[in-house]
Amino acid sequence: METALTRLVGVRRPIVQTGMGWVAGPRLVSATANAGALGILASATMTVDRLRDAVREVKSRTDAPFGVNLRADAADAGDRVRVIVEEGVRVASFALAPSAELIGALKEAGVVVVPSVGARRHAEKVAAWGADAVIVQGGEGGGHTGEVATTVLLPQVVDAVDIPVVAAGGFFDGRGLVAALAYGAAGVAMGTRFLLTSDSTVPDAVKARYLAATVKDVTVTRAVDGLPHRMLRTDLVESLENTSRARTLLRAGRHAAAFRRLSGLTWRRLVHDGLAMRHGKDLTWSQVLLAANTPMLLRSAMVDGRTDLGVMASGQVAGVIGDLPSCAELVERIMKEADEVLTGLTASR
Repeated sequence: METALTRLVGVRRPIVQTGMGWVAGPRLVSATANAGALGILASATMTVDRLRDAVREVKSRTDAPFGVNLRADAADAGDRVRVIVEEGVRVASFALAPSAELIGALKEAGVVVVPSVGARRHAEKVAAWGADAVIVQGGEGGGHTGEVATTVLLPQVVDAVDIPVVAAGGFFDGRGLVAALAYGAAGVAMGTRFLLTSDSTVPDAVKARYLAATVKDVTVTRAVDGLPHRMLRTDLVESLENTSRARTLLRAGRHAAAFRRLSGLTWRRLVHDGLAMRHGKDLTWSQVLLAANTPMLLRSAMVDGRTDLGVMASGQVAGVIGDLPSCAELVERIMKEADEVLTGLTASR
């Protein structure tokens, strides 16, 4: 299936695997790429040296295009962009809007720039700055999310910009792909669905917890980092929501220090990134500290397998997913379902 997305980035299928921290590593990204979709490597939880190693590992596993997701406001964003350019990565993906200067530098180097947004005005801004495409996530999506449903937000963005739009939030099968195309999107992006594959390195116990979840088990809370965050409702989430502010901040401080050691960041860079987050999202200092807490809570589940101590970011689609196919099986299934839906629509006329 050819769309504006497949032509832009050089993949065969109009499907994107999103850059999930601690989840979207070389194995998942290369498996996605080999399946004909666009895999996005998550770099925010990696050191710069580890990012270069991860990019090279993906390249050793596939010849297909792939991307890297990074924080535009990180103190070492320039170093990460240098890795992307030097290693010949096809796509740069951003969770926060990159500056016009950063977009220009990447495009000059031949890198396709695809920011993720959660509002029409953000899409208009990055499009005006030269972004090549945009991923728009509705409120159904996992992790940090907004309040507007994909079915309302997506057509707004499609009508507002003249670049390819990729729909995210609530997608898991071929019916969703056809629906997104009907709205004017050039493809779909999925996180939770790719997390729940056999190629994902997430521990089996964590995957089992996702598979057992119903739609009602997926909630939005501010207890983790002060921002709306969609995740599985667990005993930990309940505890965080009922813990005093002082104890929450103390725990967040310990986790922030642990992440600093793990990521190789200096305190100066950690504070710099905190300032960038504070001004970019108008956060209080307590919210900044809580945000620094998040990577370690995610790591506890996604790497260590501790469903009792870790946070499990999740889209609402976790409640309707019941299997763990390989990336190749998943992408092929989605395309087959999409073809069947399109054929059925044509036959019913």
